[in-house]
Amino acid sequence: MQRAHDTMMNPPIEELLDRVDSKFSLVTLAARRARQINSYFSQLGDGLGHMVPPQVSSVARKPLSIGFEEIAADKIIRVEIEPESDDDAAEAEAGADSAEAD
Repeated sequence: MQRAHDTMMNPPIEELLDRVDSKFSLVTLAARRARQINSYFSQLGDGLGHMVPPQVSSVARKPLSIGFEEIAADKIIRVEIEPESDDDAAEAEAGADSAEAD
């Protein structure tokens, strides 16, 4: 009888891929969150407090591992941003030009 062994990655990649639509999305989301976590730990002594702390308790000390654990725990989700249409961009530019004229 064969036993499943632990993978090197915890949480397993299969579990993470169930939460996002592609490997690219997974890596991008985890990397962005890792940068935020790294910035949070960097600014702790400064007292700024504008970064969100890690949302899971983790034994991992690496920001990327913490980011993956947050994705697996559904603390971090991917949100689609609608691209601006050319009409919206033209209106925003016209509004900025009129504000400069005042």
